[in-house]
Amino acid sequence: MRFLNFTLLALAVCCVYACRLSSQEIPPRLRTGYGPLDDRLSRMVTADSLSLSPAEVRQLDDPLLLDAREPVEYGVSHLPGARNLGYDDARYELLSGVDPDRPLVVYCTVGYRSERMAEELRSRGFRRVYNLYGSIYAWALAGYPLVDQAGPTRRIHTYNKKWGTYFPDSLATKVY
Repeated sequence: MRFLNFTLLALAVCCVYACRLSSQEIPPRLRTGYGPLDDRLSRMVTADSLSLSPAEVRQLDDPLLLDAREPVEYGVSHLPGARNLGYDDARYELLSGVDPDRPLVVYCTVGYRSERMAEELRSRGFRRVYNLYGSIYAWALAGYPLVDQAGPTRRIHTYNKKWGTYFPDSLATKVY
Protein backbone atom coordinates (compact mmCIF):
# COMPACT_ATOMS: atom_id res chain seq x y z
CA MET A 1 0.00 0.00 0.00
CA ARG A 2 2.84 2.40 0.83
CA PHE A 3 4.44 1.73 -2.54
CA LEU A 4 1.13 2.44 -4.31
CA ASN A 5 0.67 5.73 -2.41
CA PHE A 6 4.23 6.78 -3.19
CA THR A 7 3.80 5.86 -6.86
CA LEU A 8 0.57 7.85 -7.13
CA LEU A 9 2.16 10.84 -5.43
CA ALA A 10 5.17 10.69 -7.76
CA LEU A 11 2.87 10.45 -10.78
CA ALA A 12 0.85 13.46 -9.60
CA VAL A 13 4.02 15.52 -9.10
CA CYS A 14 5.23 14.60 -12.59
CA CYS A 15 1.89 15.60 -14.12
CA VAL A 16 1.90 18.97 -12.38
CA TYR A 17 5.50 19.57 -13.46
CA ALA A 18 4.75 18.58 -17.06
CA CYS A 19 1.73 20.88 -17.20
CA ARG A 20 3.83 23.77 -15.86
CA LEU A 21 6.40 23.23 -18.61
CA SER A 22 3.93 23.09 -21.48
CA SER A 23 4.09 26.16 -23.63
CA GLN A 24 1.28 28.61 -24.23
CA GLU A 25 0.45 30.59 -27.34
CA ILE A 26 2.00 34.05 -27.02
CA PRO A 27 -0.01 36.88 -28.56
CA PRO A 28 1.94 38.82 -31.21
CA ARG A 29 1.75 41.98 -29.07
CA LEU A 30 3.90 40.30 -26.38
CA ARG A 31 6.51 38.58 -28.56
CA THR A 32 10.00 40.00 -28.18
CA GLY A 33 11.26 38.84 -31.57
CA TYR A 34 14.17 36.99 -29.98
CA GLY A 35 13.40 33.28 -30.44
CA PRO A 36 15.26 31.81 -27.46
CA LEU A 37 13.61 34.26 -25.08
CA ASP A 38 10.14 33.93 -26.59
CA ASP A 39 10.35 30.15 -26.38
CA ARG A 40 11.44 30.23 -22.72
CA LEU A 41 8.81 32.80 -21.75
CA SER A 42 6.04 30.72 -23.32
CA ARG A 43 6.74 28.02 -20.72
CA MET A 44 7.40 30.26 -17.75
CA VAL A 45 5.46 33.55 -17.65
CA THR A 46 1.72 34.06 -18.12
CA ALA A 47 0.74 35.92 -21.28
CA ASP A 48 -2.64 37.48 -20.46
CA SER A 49 -4.43 40.81 -20.12
CA LEU A 50 -2.31 41.63 -17.05
CA SER A 51 0.86 41.35 -19.12
CA LEU A 52 2.06 44.33 -21.13
CA SER A 53 4.64 44.76 -23.85
CA PRO A 54 7.23 47.54 -23.61
CA ALA A 55 5.29 49.57 -26.19
CA GLU A 56 2.07 49.20 -24.16
CA VAL A 57 3.87 50.31 -21.00
CA ARG A 58 5.06 53.45 -22.77
CA GLN A 59 1.44 54.26 -23.73
CA LEU A 60 0.16 54.18 -20.14
CA ASP A 61 -0.67 57.46 -18.46
CA ASP A 62 1.76 58.05 -15.56
CA PRO A 63 2.69 54.46 -14.67
CA LEU A 64 4.80 53.73 -11.61
CA LEU A 65 7.61 51.40 -12.72
CA LEU A 66 8.67 48.93 -10.04
CA ASP A 67 11.83 46.86 -10.35
CA ALA A 68 11.35 43.50 -8.58
CA ARG A 69 15.04 42.61 -8.75
CA GLU A 70 17.56 42.83 -5.98
CA PRO A 71 19.45 46.12 -5.40
CA VAL A 72 22.69 44.84 -7.01
CA GLU A 73 20.77 44.03 -10.22
CA TYR A 74 18.99 47.39 -10.17
CA GLY A 75 22.35 49.12 -9.71
CA VAL A 76 23.69 47.67 -12.97
CA SER A 77 20.77 49.06 -14.99
CA HIS A 78 17.06 49.68 -14.78
CA LEU A 79 14.22 51.35 -16.65
CA PRO A 80 14.31 55.15 -16.47
CA GLY A 81 12.30 56.39 -13.49
CA ALA A 82 11.86 52.94 -11.95
CA ARG A 83 11.87 52.39 -8.20
CA ASN A 84 13.66 49.35 -6.78
CA LEU A 85 10.97 47.44 -4.88
CA GLY A 86 13.07 44.29 -4.61
CA TYR A 87 11.83 40.74 -4.25
CA ASP A 88 13.28 38.70 -1.40
CA ASP A 89 12.98 41.62 1.04
CA ALA A 90 10.50 43.79 -0.84
CA ARG A 91 10.30 47.39 0.33
CA TYR A 92 6.55 47.95 0.30
CA GLU A 93 7.00 51.26 2.11
CA LEU A 94 7.90 52.70 -1.32
CA LEU A 95 4.20 52.41 -2.13
CA SER A 96 3.00 54.38 0.86
CA GLY A 97 0.61 57.04 -0.38
CA VAL A 98 0.41 55.66 -3.94
CA ASP A 99 -3.11 55.87 -5.36
CA PRO A 100 -4.46 52.28 -5.61
CA ASP A 101 -5.79 53.13 -9.08
CA ARG A 102 -2.46 54.36 -10.45
CA PRO A 103 -1.05 51.90 -12.99
CA LEU A 104 1.84 49.91 -11.52
CA VAL A 105 4.17 48.07 -13.90
CA VAL A 106 6.41 45.48 -12.31
CA TYR A 107 9.45 44.01 -14.05
CA CYS A 108 12.51 41.90 -13.27
CA THR A 109 14.96 40.12 -15.59
CA VAL A 110 12.52 38.05 -17.68
CA GLY A 111 9.20 38.34 -15.85
CA TYR A 112 9.06 35.41 -13.44
CA ARG A 113 9.68 37.33 -10.20
CA SER A 114 7.71 40.35 -11.36
CA GLU A 115 4.68 38.21 -12.16
CA ARG A 116 4.65 36.95 -8.57
CA MET A 117 5.24 40.44 -7.18
CA ALA A 118 2.36 41.80 -9.30
CA GLU A 119 0.06 39.19 -7.73
CA GLU A 120 1.22 40.28 -4.27
CA LEU A 121 0.56 43.94 -5.05
CA ARG A 122 -2.95 43.13 -6.27
CA SER A 123 -3.58 41.29 -2.99
CA ARG A 124 -2.49 44.50 -1.19
CA GLY A 125 -5.28 46.48 -2.86
CA PHE A 126 -3.64 47.95 -5.96
CA ARG A 127 -6.11 47.59 -8.80
CA ARG A 128 -4.08 48.31 -11.94
CA VAL A 129 -0.98 46.15 -11.61
CA TYR A 130 0.72 44.78 -14.72
CA ASN A 131 3.69 42.56 -15.43
CA LEU A 132 6.11 43.78 -18.11
CA TYR A 133 6.17 40.60 -20.21
CA GLY A 134 9.80 39.67 -20.87
CA SER A 135 10.77 42.40 -18.39
CA ILE A 136 14.09 44.23 -18.77
CA TYR A 137 15.12 41.87 -21.59
CA ALA A 138 12.01 42.75 -23.63
CA TRP A 139 12.52 46.44 -22.88
CA ALA A 140 16.10 46.41 -24.17
CA LEU A 141 15.17 44.23 -27.17
CA ALA A 142 12.54 46.83 -28.10
CA GLY A 143 15.31 49.43 -28.25
CA TYR A 144 14.23 51.39 -25.18
CA PRO A 145 16.88 52.93 -22.92
CA LEU A 146 18.37 51.54 -19.73
CA VAL A 147 19.97 53.72 -17.09
CA ASP A 148 22.15 53.39 -14.03
CA GLN A 149 22.96 55.95 -11.34
CA ALA A 150 25.16 57.93 -13.78
CA GLY A 151 22.71 57.96 -16.70
CA PRO A 152 22.26 55.91 -19.89
CA THR A 153 24.05 52.56 -19.95
CA ARG A 154 24.58 49.58 -22.23
CA ARG A 155 24.94 47.14 -19.32
CA ILE A 156 22.30 44.61 -18.28
CA HIS A 157 22.23 42.27 -15.31
CA THR A 158 21.30 38.82 -16.60
CA TYR A 159 20.81 37.17 -13.19
CA ASN A 160 23.34 34.45 -14.07
CA LYS A 161 25.13 32.98 -17.10
CA LYS A 162 22.31 30.55 -17.90
CA TRP A 163 19.71 33.33 -18.05
CA GLY A 164 22.19 35.41 -20.05
CA THR A 165 21.73 33.00 -22.97
CA TYR A 166 18.21 34.39 -23.45
CA PHE A 167 19.55 37.83 -24.38
CA PRO A 168 21.72 38.59 -27.44
CA ASP A 169 25.36 39.47 -26.75
CA SER A 170 25.31 42.29 -29.31
CA LEU A 171 22.81 44.53 -27.49
CA ALA A 172 24.44 45.07 -24.12
CA THR A 173 27.30 44.11 -21.87
CA LYS A 174 26.05 41.27 -19.70
CA VAL A 175 26.73 41.39 -15.96
CA TYR A 176 26.16 38.32 -13.78
